[in-house]
Amino acid sequence: MTSPQSLPAAATAPAPSPQAPAEKPAERKRVTKRTLARMRQAGKRITMLTAYDYPTAAILDAAGIDVLLVGDSLAMVVQGHDTTLPVTLDQMIYHAEMVARAAKRAMVVVDLPFPEGQLSLDRTLTAASRILKETRSHAVKLEGGAEQAERIRALATAGIPVMAHVGLRPQNVHVDGGYVVQRDQERLVQDAVVAEQAGAFAVLIECVPAAIAEQITRSLSVPTFGIGAGRETSGQVLVTNDLIGLTSGYLPRFVTQLANVQQVVTDAVVAYRDAVRDGTFPTSQHEF
Repeated sequence: MTSPQSLPAAATAPAPSPQAPAEKPAERKRVTKRTLARMRQAGKRITMLTAYDYPTAAILDAAGIDVLLVGDSLAMVVQGHDTTLPVTLDQMIYHAEMVARAAKRAMVVVDLPFPEGQLSLDRTLTAASRILKETRSHAVKLEGGAEQAERIRALATAGIPVMAHVGLRPQNVHVDGGYVVQRDQERLVQDAVVAEQAGAFAVLIECVPAAIAEQITRSLSVPTFGIGAGRETSGQVLVTNDLIGLTSGYLPRFVTQLANVQQVVTDAVVAYRDAVRDGTFPTSQHEF
């Protein structure tokens, strides 16, 4: 088989290829728990986005995103399900391995999918160990707060960094009766404080009023990441597909959409379809 490297370059119109701003060598060092802790202490905002494949992760990493989250949201964003519940541990590992291979600087955090973080402690430890060992990612994220203290402590003791997740918990969608903003300040603060005491190196806060998220952040010494939780957290996280407009249908209120990739792709595909149908593609420039 002829290797792609030996083929002539494709004849096509030159396209602009914006590059991420160059970073200083020091800024390309691997982001770790200690990096995030120092950023919080220095008041530097931390960035996190989701990634599910190699090319996307490579773009985000080169652009200087601090943390890449391989979220169980891939069940909805990639697989087309209505909730995060169907995605399996093996599928999470498959996607996380690609992301971790692409990430040269960013810390890679992987969601423990349902029900790996809800059943026996041994099952959780085995699942988290597989994630780190088979994907070379750096941490796992576990939904839950105070009721997960024993699990968080066991993971941290086993050498597995844990990011806790409080507020709206997508894996509890059926228990909560839908995706509902969480407003119980006392419980939310307690969840986050207990999670930190148990060994969580960071806490993700989802769909919580801004004032409560600020109180949670002030109550902790570890970094917090907000999604639909206002601006007074240590950092922010979004689903990349929402950010770049590669989704259809409902867009959460907390999302800022900074591109319309879906329209760009649609325009390109329609142009290709029409060119094939009317015979203007391929041309002699595309022949060997």
